[in-house]
Amino acid sequence: MSILDGIHSPEDVKKLDMAQLDELCAELRREITDGVLRTGGHLASSLGAVEIIVALHRVFSTPKDKIVFDVGHQAYAHKLLTGRRERFDTLRRFGGLSGFPDPAESEHDAFRAGHASTSVSAALGMARARTLKGEDGNVVALLGDGALTGGLAYEALTDAGQSRERLIVILNDNEMSIAHNVGGVEQMLGRLRLRPGYMRAKDKFRAATSRGRIGHTLYRFVHGVKQFLKSLIIRSNIFEDMGFTYLGPVDGHDVKNLCRLLELSKSYDGPVLIHAITVKGRGYGPAENDPEKYHSVAPAGSAKPGMSFSRAFGDALVELAREDGRICAITAAMESGTGLEKFAREFPERFFDVGIAEEHAMTMAAGLSAAGMKPVFAVYSTFAQRSYDELLHDVALQNLPVVIAVDRAGLVGEDGATHHGIFDPGFLAQAPGVRIYCPANAAETREYLRLALSCGEPCAIRYPRGGDDGRFIGVSKGAAEVIRSGSDVTLAAYGHMLSNAIDAAGILEKRGVSAEIVKLNTLSPLDAETVFASARRTGRLVIAEDCTAAGSAGQRLAAEAACAGEKFGIRLVNLGDRFCTHGPTAELEKYYGIDAESIAEVALWQK
Repeated sequence: MSILDGIHSPEDVKKLDMAQLDELCAELRREITDGVLRTGGHLASSLGAVEIIVALHRVFSTPKDKIVFDVGHQAYAHKLLTGRRERFDTLRRFGGLSGFPDPAESEHDAFRAGHASTSVSAALGMARARTLKGEDGNVVALLGDGALTGGLAYEALTDAGQSRERLIVILNDNEMSIAHNVGGVEQMLGRLRLRPGYMRAKDKFRAATSRGRIGHTLYRFVHGVKQFLKSLIIRSNIFEDMGFTYLGPVDGHDVKNLCRLLELSKSYDGPVLIHAITVKGRGYGPAENDPEKYHSVAPAGSAKPGMSFSRAFGDALVELAREDGRICAITAAMESGTGLEKFAREFPERFFDVGIAEEHAMTMAAGLSAAGMKPVFAVYSTFAQRSYDELLHDVALQNLPVVIAVDRAGLVGEDGATHHGIFDPGFLAQAPGVRIYCPANAAETREYLRLALSCGEPCAIRYPRGGDDGRFIGVSKGAAEVIRSGSDVTLAAYGHMLSNAIDAAGILEKRGVSAEIVKLNTLSPLDAETVFASARRTGRLVIAEDCTAAGSAGQRLAAEAACAGEKFGIRLVNLGDRFCTHGPTAELEKYYGIDAESIAEVALWQK
């Protein structure tokens, strides 16, 4: 029997000796690799955090102690150690385990995490709640070095460092050293900090000098001399300046030292930051050699689209940039995900990766535009949510011609609730003067990008994950257009949902119902008259969308029809006002009633 076979809860980890812990880490890596290559998921980051998670469960006791993950890409070992191993083969599948921590899934998951830079803020809130309620227990935030490119992380660290709360932050540094290292002196002090004897001696000295006037004077003198000498030899790091006790750097794959350091961190009354150096993809050669490629892997047997919307956008942007030297591209740490690799190679001086900092990216794009450039900010829909204020005040209010390429619009599949792009039709349309294009194929993606870069006003282009399915061929003109004539019902749709509407029309035809299809090319401006003219002819209107109800085009059209006193019937097909779970997109569309069959059923209603 393997060691992992004997782990049914985190408490079982505490029963193992150090040699067994090393073997447990090796078994976890095999389990994660085998499982994720079947189900798909975030492989490299989870492999890099195995020892940290094992050490956390060796030293702390969840759910009394709280472990807060940043993003949660690295949480798979945590799931395996907290009673979810038997369900691990359901990871990211419909009805199965989430790919991220989820309190509804397990009491050992302290906080749901899907967007970066949030862990310290949430953990500090929990630590303050613990103090206010007079409870005990530890709170640990696991922070990735990539999250340090996000402003929220610094806001939280600044507050936490001055809070005097007992809070432990583990910086999982898998790419670069964040603290400033100066030769052997800093390394010596780093090793010294890890030695229990040093900390015991320091505590004894502090206790001896805490009594009486002479003791206090001696302590202040010695402490002052130490700080003075330290300032001459090494530069302070940002975490100490913020108020943290800095411990490290430590090998993040050395379970013994990690456990020792975590035990030590519990003895401090204030905030502590442990700097752990790890290797992304550790233990699986392909992931170690190419961690970006293995950051997220598709399920075994997944078909790759011939031409994805992201690639069509990226190729078109390169072609246009060859013609116009003012075109710039911006990404928030998603160069490959948004299709910008080719642009980055060909125009490195015009390519800007700002890190996980969508707010900064949007306002920087506004600055580029104000100075005469043509910026294109490529961002996933779910991450664009973070830049809503900047979109309103820095782009739309000033009517600056910034292009926002909104990738992963609609349901994105296995990443689930935190990653579905189902809110952007509402919040983008709220920004006055922002034109919103909705391409239904690769050709339209290229054409709408050209139009957006030449129209002289703020524009967004929203398109789904995946490829062009070929159900609509060509490029439509104007804000809306009838692409199929019919007499019994009007189906209005845009983007990816146009394919479902076309399929629904085919289903209805077999049932003797003639469906007319109106394709919406822009959500703002919204061409109500073209839609209403069709609906007046057919008498019934169904508006199908892969977004939430609030702020949807359907709600806006229904309100306008009511105000105008239109007599035709209206039904809306959308995701309602909810967050959506994870699973294959086709299954999710059927479950939430926005697939072709569901649209057809709605279209059969009697007025």
